[in-house]
Amino acid sequence: QSALLLCLASLVVKGQPFNVGPRYTQLHYIREGAYGMVSPAYDHVRKVRVAIKKISPFEHQTCCQRTLREIQILLCFCHENVIDVYIVQDLMETDLYKLRKSQQLSNDHVCYFLYQILRGLKYIHSANVLHQDLKPSNLLINTTCDLKICDFGLAGIADPEHDHTGFLTEYVATRWYRAPEIMLNSKGYTKSIDIWSVGCILAEMLSNGPIFPGKHYLDQLNHILGILGSPS
Repeated sequence: QSALLLCLASLVVKGQPFNVGPRYTQLHYIREGAYGMVSPAYDHVRKVRVAIKKISPFEHQTCCQRTLREIQILLCFCHENVIDVYIVQDLMETDLYKLRKSQQLSNDHVCYFLYQILRGLKYIHSANVLHQDLKPSNLLINTTCDLKICDFGLAGIADPEHDHTGFLTEYVATRWYRAPEIMLNSKGYTKSIDIWSVGCILAEMLSNGPIFPGKHYLDQLNHILGILGSPS
């Protein structure tokens, strides 16, 4: 029995070995990013479909730091609108970006998705955590329209006693969803940077396209000022 527990079932997914043990089967390629590959699988213990994320080799210090940060933060969370685990995650059929590209969202869908985003974000912020990379592709959705916030690789811890200064990182937020204070090199930022991202996501759901599609730093600011006007 001990030998069986120690046995690793090595499966190959798109040329990458997945040593996941006999608990997980039916693996195949689904997507990959800068920090690893994701494969769906069947969990024979829980009797459910899951998603397994294999982290790329730790060749760079930045990759190591972001992976460690994501694991540490997700271990602190237990909420139905925040992704439950890190290496083996809930299997969600799509994300908000893919869904929006495939169809026009109804007002009911927009309201329901926005509610879940804000509900999950309220929980994240209550732990003094800034997500710092909210965007449609980081909002996973299943066939029953349940939404879960994922990808905490760029998240940071806010100072709970001095909310006017946030946790700064070298890279924060995808450009189209990035708050102006980040681009203007503010010395500190708060949970409001996530709220800005949610506003951009809401506008995108309603208009079926990004509201601030800047091609570069200056163009991004011009898009923002062109719609909102100059700050007072």
